[in-house]
Amino acid sequence: MSFASFGEFIAMGHHGVYVWSAYGICLAVLALTVALPIMARRRYLQQEARRLRRENVK
Repeated sequence: MSFASFGEFIAMGHHGVYVWSAYGICLAVLALTVALPIMARRRYLQQEARRLRRENVK
């Protein structure tokens, strides 16, 4: 498929909203798939560190 201008490429023959929103949703899901486990691991390690400090104080 050939486009005469960048604006036509973005519009994708009046289907640009659907095409680009699908790419955006896919990118968001992939980013969350990477970010959420990293954040959960960090939170778990912080909780364990707090627990160990509490146990060592007693």
